Amino acid sequence: MNKLGLFISRRSYGTAATFRAADTIIKKTQHGNRKPDSDKLVFGANYSDHMLTIKHTTASGWEKPVIEPLKPLEIHPGAKVLHYATEIFEGLKAYRGNDGKIRLFRPELNMNRMLTSAERSVLPTFDGQELLECIKKLVHLDADWVPKSTSSTLYIRPTLIGTEPTLGVAAPNESLLFVVTGPVGPYFPTGFKPISLLADNFHCRAFPGGVGAYKAGSNYGPTIYVNKLANAQGCQQVLWLYGEKKLVTEVGTMNVFMYLKNKKGGNELITPPLNGLILPGVTRQSVLDLARTWTDLTVSEREITMDELMEAHQENRV
Repeated sequence: MNKLGLFISRRSYGTAATFRAADTIIKKTQHGNRKPDSDKLVFGANYSDHMLTIKHTTASGWEKPVIEPLKPLEIHPGAKVLHYATEIFEGLKAYRGNDGKIRLFRPELNMNRMLTSAERSVLPTFDGQELLECIKKLVHLDADWVPKSTSSTLYIRPTLIGTEPTLGVAAPNESLLFVVTGPVGPYFPTGFKPISLLADNFHCRAFPGGVGAYKAGSNYGPTIYVNKLANAQGCQQVLWLYGEKKLVTEVGTMNVFMYLKNKKGGNELITPPLNGLILPGVTRQSVLDLARTWTDLTVSEREITMDELMEAHQENRV
């Protein structure tokens, strides 16, 4: 079920069913870190001065949000996240405009997706708007870390993990929601240039009834091996194909669109449907929203096979 079309604010009536941004405790660092050169940023290597943490227990619900200096997490070696991958995450960015203002891009979609991922992973849910307001407080506190650059941004990584220190496959009774941020350059070392893809139909990223539509860490770790195989063949990423039909699904770190002339001669923009095999991306939804305003283009969320794509390519229709 696609829940991204409408912002879903989940509120229930229990003990601390959600945290409140208004209750956030802020502890400012006394020694800020040196900021890297915004023109030499790589992805995921630098972190801002502060982090957000919010603890949860089944018995007491959510505690007050805390923004504090960035530090390592203290976690028991028996924590469920370390043994059973009870972890979900999100990824969004803060941009500094030409007017100097800092903006987020459709963050409510990220909050919705995180909530659906939490439900599927049996991790505690919360009010998405409250988390968004907490994130805004964190970004505001570390506003100097948002690059003044057109090629760099502040990456925001919300994460929710099960921390209960007991072995046994079960929903955790203790969890931790945390958010770290950091200035980043483009994800790929080649910048914004096109990348090469290895079309793989031997390995499987997701399958019907699985968790391919959720942003869980367990979806990504197993793909590293296949991506290494792609790198060995000169490709930066994997184009995941599914089943005997070789259905095009998604790339390892992004959704995929195909623009072609269909057999009727019309212009068609195709992206695979939200059938449980792909992640409902924010960029994907935004491209669809924009493209559907164009009158000279057919926008399709449908299955497309590698054979159909290759046929269109051979006929110079791509």
